[in-house]
Amino acid sequence: MPEHIDDEAIINAIDPKKDVDAFHPVNVGKIMTGNYDFVPCTPAGVMELIKESGIDVSGKECVVVGRSNIVGKPMSMLLLHQNGTVTVCHSRTKNLAEKTKNADILVAAVGIPNFITGDMIKPGAVVIDVGINRIAPKKLVGDVEFESAEKVAAAITPVPGGVGPMTIAMLMKNTLKAAEVNKTK
Repeated sequence: MPEHIDDEAIINAIDPKKDVDAFHPVNVGKIMTGNYDFVPCTPAGVMELIKESGIDVSGKECVVVGRSNIVGKPMSMLLLHQNGTVTVCHSRTKNLAEKTKNADILVAAVGIPNFITGDMIKPGAVVIDVGINRIAPKKLVGDVEFESAEKVAAAITPVPGGVGPMTIAMLMKNTLKAAEVNKTK
């Protein structure tokens, strides 16, 4: 949002029953308790990828690198709701590689190109790259340095073409749900 616009006021003006991005404080609170109607689209897409890949989160060490209200925080809650043991890190976490090397499931959502490298990944881990960073006019990369990471990971999402399409699919799912909840008789 431009600096002169109060994004908190904008978010609070959204009807929680129509909040397909799940940014309103009511919906954020529901995510915390696990009793939600809407989930932010990117974390929802990540969870759908995990589920459809047959990965069981329960009991797994999950590390989320990123603490944004849009991805990092809700992502950690969704993994926790699936009985993952969750550690939240960020760009200023001391000894980050120590933490990421323990992850069975690593979600990179820090917004820094190629921030996570292969030597920071536990062999056999599932690596989900949420980042999308433009490093040249026609070159997109994720938060994970793909070439070194794919040599170590059991599974890894590409950028572009990994989580992005799932985000869009979840937005459509949330939009349909909002339409069904809000239709008048």
